[in-house]
Formats: sequence, structure tokens, C-alpha cells
Amino acid sequence: MVEDGRNTPPIIDERHNPYRDCIQGLANQPITVLKLLGDALAELPKGSPLSLLDNVTMHEVVARLRDNRPRVAIILGPPDHPAHLLDRGHALMAAARVWQQGGVPFAFAVPVICDGTAQNNIGQSYSLSSRNTTAAAVNITFEGHSYHAAYVLAGCDKSPTAILSGLAAADVARAQRGNQAPVWALFAPEHVLHGGTIPSDSASELRALAARAREAGHADLADDIDDNMKYILQCSSDEAFAGHLKRAENLGLIAPELSRRLLDELAGATCHEAGGVCAFNGTGNSSRTMLAAFGLTPPELELLTGLPPDASVISGVDRLFAMLNKPEFRVTEIIRRNFANVVRIHSATGSSSNLLLHIPCILRHAGFDVTAEDYRRIRAETPTPEVFAHSLTEGRDTYELALQFARGQHRGMESLYRVLVDLGIPMDLDAPTVTGTTWGQRIANLTVPVDPSLGDKAVIRTKPLRPRAGVEILSGSFFDAAAVKVSGMSDALYDHFADHVFVVRFYENEHVCIADFTSADMLDRLKATDGLDAELIARVVARNGGDPAVTDLYTLLEKGWLSFAFMIAGQGPRAYGMPEMFTPSQQLRHHRVLEASSLLMTDGRYSGVTKGACIGHATPEAFDGGAIGWLKDGDVLRLDLAHARLDCLDAARFCAGEEVAVDPKTIAERAPLFAERMARMETRRLDIAACNLMEDVSDAARGVVPGAVDRRATRSWRA
Repeated sequence: MVEDGRNTPPIIDERHNPYRDCIQGLANQPITVLKLLGDALAELPKGSPLSLLDNVTMHEVVARLRDNRPRVAIILGPPDHPAHLLDRGHALMAAARVWQQGGVPFAFAVPVICDGTAQNNIGQSYSLSSRNTTAAAVNITFEGHSYHAAYVLAGCDKSPTAILSGLAAADVARAQRGNQAPVWALFAPEHVLHGGTIPSDSASELRALAARAREAGHADLADDIDDNMKYILQCSSDEAFAGHLKRAENLGLIAPELSRRLLDELAGATCHEAGGVCAFNGTGNSSRTMLAAFGLTPPELELLTGLPPDASVISGVDRLFAMLNKPEFRVTEIIRRNFANVVRIHSATGSSSNLLLHIPCILRHAGFDVTAEDYRRIRAETPTPEVFAHSLTEGRDTYELALQFARGQHRGMESLYRVLVDLGIPMDLDAPTVTGTTWGQRIANLTVPVDPSLGDKAVIRTKPLRPRAGVEILSGSFFDAAAVKVSGMSDALYDHFADHVFVVRFYENEHVCIADFTSADMLDRLKATDGLDAELIARVVARNGGDPAVTDLYTLLEKGWLSFAFMIAGQGPRAYGMPEMFTPSQQLRHHRVLEASSLLMTDGRYSGVTKGACIGHATPEAFDGGAIGWLKDGDVLRLDLAHARLDCLDAARFCAGEEVAVDPKTIAERAPLFAERMARMETRRLDIAACNLMEDVSDAARGVVPGAVDRRATRSWRA
């Protein structure tokens, strides 16, 4: 650190230094530091200021460790994940600057599952479990090697939450022990992936397929294909194309060989070779937003489009060093002070519903008793409008957001804070951030948060797009809590479903549901739903404002008069690892008839890019006896968005003109049905390796954290 023009090496103020008090660490670890710095000397460009490393010797490393200089862990990801392809260069840059500042750099990597790769297969049953495992691994390494601070190369999906949770848990334990300094951390989110483009030959084939579908009387499929071609090419749009092509195969409109070739061509054109976090506003970029909203990311590292420049890494490491020995910047204090801010930013940006699991996870690892109810309460106390015009079809994806940031047309998170403050949202501007300043200080000179010349190209808007945003927490007669991403619902869909009834179609796994959605005889399958007779159809249609005289099923669905609640139960964390129901949600979202008429509900979860009427995280989960597992085909549900309720109605009384909410667990004949399902859930759990089965974990409303973490989270975040 530089003081009065002189280089003053920082010393961490703490009573216990294991590298002084125990000789073994001092004997073991220096060679790892020398290897890391040796690689930096060999690989960093010679003209870079970061290549100027003096006195890289065993004697100096030993002396720095003995004297309790800052031990900084650079945490990175694996080279088999697209977000982490540039990690090695970035880590070497950070290591060099830590050494230049008088510290001791270390580096370790954590495994990161690509949720796209894990979709629709057993990998999804390991995805959420990996978050908890990685949090423990980060904590083990950080505590086991007694690091002081972390410079984190934060990727996508679960890893940002996992790393922050592991660091927060270390900070809590150190506060309890009282003989070590706090934990300080700074996050540098991975660069944004440049979205792909459909190859011209593939585009021609898809347009020809749409034309054949239209000629054959399947205009809905043709429209679905045409609409999906408007998206930038991402793994999410590839999944939708897979559903369209399967439907086309089942209708005899395309040969399986051509379908396979098109999917291969799309896959090969999806990801830019530089890698990065996918450009949609899924869990990866929602986590980027979360970290910045927590105040843990400095502006120079917030929205990268490639390897950061030297100046950004230098500034980032210097900011980290400036926080050392200042307990007000310990990681748990920054998390606590910014929690309410994060909830409001999450709502305003329409971010992933997965964060309703991850935000409580972080706070509970930090020792604070936070649940989804706290999110709901903050959201209700201060309704936040939507100000994020993110779009994958209109040139406003996260990559474009990053380009606008680089051109100085907005200031990222600082602009979002400024916009919300100007709109009267009570952001805590006194909360600390890793810049060493508060939010109030950071935005004091920001009078024009977004360049007006951007017009409709602006992703961040200074005027609200609509008054409602974020994730709504529902309750009902057959569950305690569930999450629905209202920002993922169009105004028309929200209004249509505001007071609506649905007929249940029940599934015990997603694959049968997907088979229904892509089948050539989907209408016949829906018509054959147990309990769905002419009387029930007429009553549902009349209740939903339709014409009971209309009996054509396609027309009833297209107009949204007859609606299904596709229920996928037995997917909760203890039952099956809480996989994402991404594929069925994509098929629902990109199926014109289903999207207009129906909702999808699960005790599992959804991808952050999910749109439409998708309700997840239902608690209690079916495996814990939750009544979502007691529903059956032909049950009637009523959605009341104004009161955030979804109730099961007594079907017989509904047909008689009454709407009486019931708990399906009170229906005597359901007990044997649930017992059979429970036995199948127990058997299905054997699919998952025992070491990653989530046994002692909290429910979704409490973040699905390990039982010990859940039980120790007793402090109020407000105190």
C-alpha cells in the first residue's frame, strides 16, 4: 500500500498467525506462491505493469507469511465451464498485483456445473447440491489455509452464491473464535458471452419447416418457430428449437436425420470461443447483478466483455487492500447492510427466481435469520417498478448492456441505484461497498444515470416499464409458499391469470410432461385427462369468462378459457435435488396454445431465463408430505394474483357453483395414492449418488441450506 509516496507493506492485525505459530504451513505453502508468481512472470506481457515483480524469492515469501502480510486467495473456476475460459490470465494478473502490494497471493479453483449442460438429465439433481458442497469446499480451503481475503472470479449458476456463502461462514466462525481478523472479499464477475447467430443455411431450413407446418394446418408450430428465430442464439433458444423440431417430427413434417443435423448446426454456432456468462438474464447474470447490488463488485470489474485490462485488475486489488484491517468492510457486514438493497434491485431488474433460493442461502451462511418471507416483506413494503428493458430479440441482452457500460453510456449498478432513488425507492445509501465508500457517495455526482441518446436501445431505463416486477411469493390451501416470477409474465398474461381457474394434470417427473408437450396428439392426451368431463369443462370455461357453448378443445385453449395446471411434483431438494424444470418451461413458453392457456407448477425450480406462468419452490415439498404431492388429474385450482394465492377447490362444489378451498390431504381416498407416489420417490432417489443426496437441508423458503447452517442462522439482519 502506498502512503505519503512510500510503499508501506500492510500487516494484518490479529492475535493468531498460524504461519508464525506453526512451522508446518510456513514450510509447505511458499512453494505454491513461488509457482503462481513464476507463472505470472512467464506469461504476463512484458510491457504490462503487472509483469514488474521484484524479490520473488523463497526468503521473501517466508518473511511475508511470518510477518502476517495479507494472504489473499484468488478463487477461480474450472476450464471445462464456458464462463471460466479466461480465468488463468485473470488470476495471474491478480496474483501479480497482490505481490506488488506487499501481500501473499494464493489461487484455488472450485468445480462449477454448467446448468445448461445439466438440463433435462441427472446432472440437474447435482446442481443445487453443488452449491452447498462448493460453499463447504471454499470454507474448508479458506479456513484450512488461513487466508485473510479473497479476490473472486465469479462465474454463473450456483458458484457466486456458493463462494460468497463459504466466505461468509468463515467470517462468522472467526468472529466466534475472536483471535483472527475478519474475512474481506471482492468479486470480479466473469465476462459476458457474446450471443450466437443462426447459420444462414440453418435459418433457411427452419423457415422452410415453418412454411410446411403452416401449409399442413399447424400454424401454431409455424408461429412458434418464427418467433424463436428472433432470439439471439443461446442454449435456451436451442432448447426451444429442440422442442419445435420434436413436435415437427411427431407430425411427420421433418425427418429425424434433418432434425438432428439442424440441432447440431445450432449447437455449433451458439457460444463464442472466448466463453463467458450467457447473455440472457438468467441465474448467471442475475448473480452478477446480485454481487454488484451487495456492493461487493467495484465498477471497473462489473461488466467485462473479455479479459480485464491491467488498470481494472490493479484498481480492484488495490480496493481490496484498502479494506484490510477495517472491520466495517468485513464480508458479513457488507452483506447485512445491503440485503434490502439487493431485494429491490432484484425486483427492478426482473432477475432469476433462483435467487429466491440463493439470497436466503447467503444470509443464512452469514448467520442471519432470513427467509423468502423477508424478501416478500421488503417487496411489499417498498413496491419496486421494473426498470430493466432486457431483451434477447430487440438487441438489449447483457452483452449489449456491457458494451453500453464500456462506452460510458451508463454506470451499471450505480445507475440502477440512482434511477431507483430518483423514483422514490428507499435504497440504503449509507450501506458500505468494496470501493471503500457508501452508495450515497458513489452516486452523488451521477446526475444523468443513462445516456438519453440511447433511447429505446437502453437496457436500464429511467422511467418504469411497468409498476410490478420481481418474484411474487404465493401461498395456498395445498402449500405454504411458492415463487412465481411476475416479471417473466407479459401484462396480458398477468391480467388474464389474475383471477383464473385451472384443471390439474399431474406428473411425477418432467420427462412425461415433455412428451405430452411435444406429441402430435397433445390435444387428445389433454382431453383424456382423468376427471375432465363435459360438465367440468363447461364450468371452467364459464368461470374464466368464456363461451360454454364452444366445445372445440383447441379453440378453448387458444382463447385461454380452458386452462391446465401442469403439476410436476416429487422434484424438491430432498426428493430429487430440486432440478430445474427448464425444458418443460421452455416448451410451455414457446408453445403458442399452452402459453396462452396454462401454468406449470413444481416443488422443483426453474432456470433464470424462464418466462410465463411458472410457479416453483413449493413448500413443503412432496417428499416431506407436502400436499402438492396429493393432487391428482382433474383437481381444480384457483389463482388469485391480487391476493397472492393459489388454492385447490372442492371439484364437486365447484361444478355446483361454489368455490371452496380445500387441502387435498384431507380427502380420505388420497392417502393410498400418495403412499404409492412416496414409494416411487424413495426408489427414484437411488438415481443420485449418496454423497450428493440432500438429506439434512432446510426447505426452499429457507434457501435449501445444510441443517447446521439453518439452525445457526439466528441473528436479525436489521440489527
